[in-house]
Amino acid sequence: MMRRFLALLLSLSLAFPAAAIDLPDLGDVAAGDLSPLTERRIGDSIMQEIRWRDPAYLDDTEVEEYLNRLGRQLAAHSPNPQQALEFFGIRDNTLNAFALPGGYIGVHTGLILAAESESELASVLGHEIAHVTQRHIAQLVGKQSQAGMVMLASILVAILAARSNSQMSEAALAAGQAGAIQSQLGYSRDLEHEADRVGLQTLEGAGFDVRGMPSFFERLQRAGRLYENNAPAYLRTHPLTTARIADMENRVGQMRYRQVVDSADFHFVRAKLRAAAGAPLDALKDMEARAVAQPDDAAARYGLVRAQLRAGRVEEARRGLAALTGEAAPSPFIAALAAEVHLAARDPGAAVAVLEEGRARFPQSRSLRYAQIDALLAGGRADAALALAREAVQQRSDDARMWANLSRANAALGRRTAQHRAQAEVYALRGALPAAIEQLEIARRAGDGDFFELSSVDARMRELRARLDEERRDRR
Repeated sequence: MMRRFLALLLSLSLAFPAAAIDLPDLGDVAAGDLSPLTERRIGDSIMQEIRWRDPAYLDDTEVEEYLNRLGRQLAAHSPNPQQALEFFGIRDNTLNAFALPGGYIGVHTGLILAAESESELASVLGHEIAHVTQRHIAQLVGKQSQAGMVMLASILVAILAARSNSQMSEAALAAGQAGAIQSQLGYSRDLEHEADRVGLQTLEGAGFDVRGMPSFFERLQRAGRLYENNAPAYLRTHPLTTARIADMENRVGQMRYRQVVDSADFHFVRAKLRAAAGAPLDALKDMEARAVAQPDDAAARYGLVRAQLRAGRVEEARRGLAALTGEAAPSPFIAALAAEVHLAARDPGAAVAVLEEGRARFPQSRSLRYAQIDALLAGGRADAALALAREAVQQRSDDARMWANLSRANAALGRRTAQHRAQAEVYALRGALPAAIEQLEIARRAGDGDFFELSSVDARMRELRARLDEERRDRR
């Protein structure tokens, strides 16, 4: 029954354009109806839809890297530090964050910009981490047994359909029975109290200002009163009451006061999101005003340079970058921006140099490694780009972006077998197995692969065909 359910969920979600919005926290399984492994498989299927088919998915390695760094800092102090978690951004102005099955946590850009401190943002992530570590999503499914499985499928499909087709979303929700949905949302109020309690403990353990949680949630509640029936999405999916806020404040009052300084990355991320919002000239005016109001703020000047670059004012961006790099502390954000400015000025050599220096300072930065490969390819150094990309996929084989870079580097060197072999991995990670198999067939016919390359292609083709056959059997 479980395998058929997974196949049904995947086939239904493929039928609708994905949209990760307003996800109810469905909530730990009592008798194992939804095991952690199954929960993760469901989450993987949903994330494939979001990553590759939802235009609102924020495909920004710097923002995603920051969210995961902040999330890992919090998760290390959660009740289950070994829980697999992955954070991602959604380009949406509404104030929302949500937990998906399997430890995936989405954060709307509107929520990041609404947070007035990093502790406030961390308080929301800590709350969502608590939903995951306490297995709240699986709880409600386990509570309702098979009916719960149908409920989970209908609600998830409704979420995926909501942005592109509201009528289809309403029909999917109706199929899940309105009374059962109301029952689940009512039950989630109890889970919200638990997530508040666990989230506060996580926030304190990670070294953040625990006052960030009640202050941010109270501001959300005030915003909800102004919106009346159109409350911020976070309030609709996370029932917020005066009693909850009072309970948070009481708990915070018993904790040690700690003044916490925001990280520079928190401000760089917010500046980058502002510079990318709206029309280029409107964003430029906004960032110019912020830079004038805060002349000593590195993030404000960083945002201005980004806005200038986006508006096509490369020379202004170069001058602004020179002033910024001369005064601000070294940062991966500044190094990546400097490379973009140099590439816009058609100076890939300078871009490669600044990225080499940046990676020497920040060797763990994946975003700088992506940027370095782009700069090397732009500068005609495909061999060096190939070496970097090959090393990266050996370290982490589930990185679709890096497999795409490996394919590009091989293409630039005229290595067609290796190019299509790498592109097959991109499609496989996207869940597009027929396209992946087709790429392997092209690689097999390319004519420039040696015995070992072709053996690898054949082995991978057999593996993917077996997976495809299994998926087709599950859907019958």
